[in-house]
Amino acid sequence: MHARERGPALLLAIESAVAPGVALLRGEELLAERACSHPAAETLLPAIASLLAERGLAIAAVDAFAISIGPGSFTGLRVGLATLKGLAFGTSRPAIAVPTLAALACDAPEGEGPVVAALDARRDEVYAAAFDAAGAPLAWLPEGVYRASALCAALRAPCRLVGDGAAIVADAVRAAFGSAVSLEPARVPRAAAVGRLGARALAQGAGADPASLVPRYVRRAEAEVRRSGERVEPGAADPTRG
Repeated sequence: MHARERGPALLLAIESAVAPGVALLRGEELLAERACSHPAAETLLPAIASLLAERGLAIAAVDAFAISIGPGSFTGLRVGLATLKGLAFGTSRPAIAVPTLAALACDAPEGEGPVVAALDARRDEVYAAAFDAAGAPLAWLPEGVYRASALCAALRAPCRLVGDGAAIVADAVRAAFGSAVSLEPARVPRAAAVGRLGARALAQGAGADPASLVPRYVRRAEAEVRRSGERVEPGAADPTRG
């Protein structure tokens, strides 16, 4: 599936994993962005309608979609995907699934060392992954679920730890690394970052049928853990396993 051939694609981006919001981009150029309040189920569609209306556009003008695919709020991820699938139903528009941690890292301010994106996973754990300056994943901290001790064991200083997960592991990180690891817990993934990463992937020929997308929860729901005996989804790191 490909965007229509008429210059950079007009892309609608949705983030609902952590901080609900929508953005409209032409290629990687941000045209407009709007934050949404919780619950996303009540605010995403009105925000999208308003975003398009202020540009004098209809949903039919959108060439492609980008969605923050997870990890994050289970409910938020489901709402975001349901919204996307409803908008794309009956069209041939492609969708790009953007890892939420990658979108979070994409917006990190300039600084020394790689970026480690970390989100609160509850139960004193964080979802985390490391990225280089170009946004490529780093093998020494693959996307996974980490306790503070496991995260500190994997970290390579200097680096920058961004996202609300930084507050969860702050004490352990400061004790292990001091000021060599900077902490920025106020950072959240934004729809604009989801859109930029989506536009880059689309330009490289990526894209999928929106109906085929599923959330990337990373950590399985408790019922699934009991059934399968596996705490995390395939491909995710789980340092608790020996």
